[in-house]
Amino acid sequence: MKKLCLALAFGAFALTGMAQEATPTQQYSVATNSFWSNWFVEVGGNWNAWYSGQEHGHDLPASPFKKFRSNPGASIAVGKWFTPGIGLRTKVAGIWGKNVYADAKGKATGTLNRYWGVNEQVMFNLSNLLFGYNENRVWNVIPFAGAGMGRTMTYDLYSMNYSLGIQSTWKICKNFKIYAEAGWDRFEGDIDGNEGTNGLRGWTSHDNRLYAEVGLHFDLGKATWNKVPDVDALNAQYQSQLDALKSQLDDANAENDRLKNLLANQKPTEQPESVKEFITTPVSVFFDLGKAVVANPKDIVNVRALAKYAKDNNSKMLVEGYCDSATGSKEVNEKLSKKRADVVADKLVEMGVKRDNITTKAHGGVSELSPISFNRRATVQVVE
Repeated sequence: MKKLCLALAFGAFALTGMAQEATPTQQYSVATNSFWSNWFVEVGGNWNAWYSGQEHGHDLPASPFKKFRSNPGASIAVGKWFTPGIGLRTKVAGIWGKNVYADAKGKATGTLNRYWGVNEQVMFNLSNLLFGYNENRVWNVIPFAGAGMGRTMTYDLYSMNYSLGIQSTWKICKNFKIYAEAGWDRFEGDIDGNEGTNGLRGWTSHDNRLYAEVGLHFDLGKATWNKVPDVDALNAQYQSQLDALKSQLDDANAENDRLKNLLANQKPTEQPESVKEFITTPVSVFFDLGKAVVANPKDIVNVRALAKYAKDNNSKMLVEGYCDSATGSKEVNEKLSKKRADVVADKLVEMGVKRDNITTKAHGGVSELSPISFNRRATVQVVE
């Protein structure tokens, strides 16, 4: 009985382990990570076009590809995602810009303007916000907005600015992506060395920078999010496992009762008639559901006594295999009942009975005994 309890306890532990490996989760909910998780670094190169507050009214070409207003630049950023959909990024960009204006003849001119700008930006991962978090998603769309300040080193001027843009990332491997983004910086003060606004407002009253950028994105440390367990589904799963264990325990208790009754009703075997009755009475060997492995080693004890008698007297033996008809198809039960008979026959051979003296029969699924688990057996008897 102690071994049986230990086996059931081990089975419960194994089921718990399997449940942990396949824990059901809520589809769109994730657990919050620690502060040191989900950090990233970005390094990029860009092409920036400047639109000065003083150029308007001169009918200068607006194309961002005109030589007098565009120049290459570079950027570096450090950020963190606080949820799969919302994060912060500190971005520094600069090196080269253009001082754009028109000369006395109205001709567009642009001179080198070394600058830098730093912005704190809020980032929104629309892919995760709209479609739910998926760590295997390759493409993400991320709008952003923020504010900061810039400085022109050429003219030693500072200015507050606002930033707006959209980024698209493509996952290459676990912690590495490439990105492309387009953005707009609007400066509240002069940052190109030309003061005055010509009395204009809105876009035309400020210095503006448009840029297009490509770069590399590196995730630092843990960059994924764990799904939140579905408590209701877990409770249902555990209840199903407990019901299965209870069913096994009920079968085990019924088997213990059967063995107790056999011991209580066993007759003395001193008389020849008692010996004859014992060897010709079928002895059952029970099996677990769907298996051809002996469920209880105690069943082999009585089989060993029959085997000794058959070996000493060169007697013939009959082994018959059964399944319960409540489970499995007819074809499956036929095969399984034959396997059970063969398993017991092999045990008899190991005990010294000649194989030629053993006959096996398979009866498939039956419902002769109650509870139904008693039909999962093989019987052994001496026939002559």
